Amino acid sequence: MLVINQHDVTELLPMAACIDVMAAALATLARGDAVLPLRTVLVYPDGTGAFAVMPAYLGTPRTVGAKVISVVPGNHGTEFDSHQGAVVLFDAVNGSVAAIVDASPITAIRTAAVSAVATRELARENAAALAILGSGVQAYTHLEAMCAVRPIKTLRVYSRNSANCQRLADVARDKFKLDASVAASGEAAVRGADIICTATASSEPVLFGEWLSPGAHINAVGSSQRTAREIDSAGVVRSRLYVDRRESALNESGDILAPLRAGDIGPDHIVGEIGDVLIGRAPRRGSDIEITLFKSLGLAVEDLAAASYVYAEAVRRGMGTGVAFGGARSAAH
Repeated sequence: MLVINQHDVTELLPMAACIDVMAAALATLARGDAVLPLRTVLVYPDGTGAFAVMPAYLGTPRTVGAKVISVVPGNHGTEFDSHQGAVVLFDAVNGSVAAIVDASPITAIRTAAVSAVATRELARENAAALAILGSGVQAYTHLEAMCAVRPIKTLRVYSRNSANCQRLADVARDKFKLDASVAASGEAAVRGADIICTATASSEPVLFGEWLSPGAHINAVGSSQRTAREIDSAGVVRSRLYVDRRESALNESGDILAPLRAGDIGPDHIVGEIGDVLIGRAPRRGSDIEITLFKSLGLAVEDLAAASYVYAEAVRRGMGTGVAFGGARSAAH
């Protein structure tokens, strides 16, 4: 068994490669060559966090395993990531444990890479003005991911932590050569933006439909619970809605369930899964003035595909730590 730590995952999974891996995995899912049950979530009795198990099977490359992860929103601003855990890969032939991969960088990179896939398929080709709501780990990976797929020139960032916002703006200027600034409010960040990424821990809307400009594209990644949402109902109603997985969205996404319960939209408001777009089964945006919204919940097939790529690269490059761990029958048996 190979143990692959946080540092190695970051080195072995560059954003450009992960974008291609995510596109392939989502297309495989759309073609039906995957098994993806809904995640099992145990919420801490005191409400301070949750523990989730996300199993899946992916046919190409043949991969079986699960992400096991804790989510502790209170870790924001501390030395610990809010999402921590492991992706466990099993040999799909003999069932032995092949690898344990640090899930924190996997989650950070693949989430933004999936948003990049959606942006590449749905955003206007000339989209250049980026707004990010949130200033945590996902804000940084989304900055990199958006710059990888569109000719981003400007960034406006807003969160309640102005110091974190300033650090993100500095990175945008220094690393990506953007005209970057910290906005005075969420509205000031979003008005006129071509691409909007919401990556907050908020349980109440931080993005409102009245702020959206014609032709905007939104990647909503922060909320993954039935009772939490980042976008108000007007924003969902105004948008051409896409999801990573329809079943997950209709069972787990407060962003979608809230307007559904209120009767503002029906289930058919979802145009399709992003994998459907990739294989030509669902349409892209219809015009340059339509607003498109990609609601991402995060899928186990994404984690497995990313971890499988990391594992293959680690074996090829002689990285990771080998550990004797079960699997083979011993002489005593």
